[in-house]
Amino acid sequence: MKVANCMTKDVAVANPEQSIREVAQMMGQLDAGVVPVGENDRLIGMITDRDMVIRGIALGKGPDTTVRDVMSQEVKYCFDDDDVEHVLANMGDLQVRRLPVLNRDKRLVGIVSLGDLARKGETTEAGQALSGISAPGGEHSQAVH
Repeated sequence: MKVANCMTKDVAVANPEQSIREVAQMMGQLDAGVVPVGENDRLIGMITDRDMVIRGIALGKGPDTTVRDVMSQEVKYCFDDDDVEHVLANMGDLQVRRLPVLNRDKRLVGIVSLGDLARKGETTEAGQALSGISAPGGEHSQAVH
């Protein structure tokens, strides 16, 4: 199965100059903990509720801090025509629960979560990915930043 068959297609995108307060409100309305960040029609980062807390509030930054100041700039992604099994293995290796989905022109076309993939019947692979994601530390541990 291809990622395009599992992903969420309607994705809100934050602007890097928005305040983290605005993005937190957006997250509340969307019931989401992560939002892609785009500029000039390109994906330039991701911002999570955790980014806002660890890189923002914990460091004394206020609600008017810009998204650019706290977002994760290194974006891991997958393509809409990637096989689900491959993406699940990558999610486990990267220790991420969600990935933005790009087309081959590198335009954002969706977002895929571990839950999306598990609901589509890839439960064994999703469980293996979760095992890797849940391991302590890893490349995206904010304790080392």
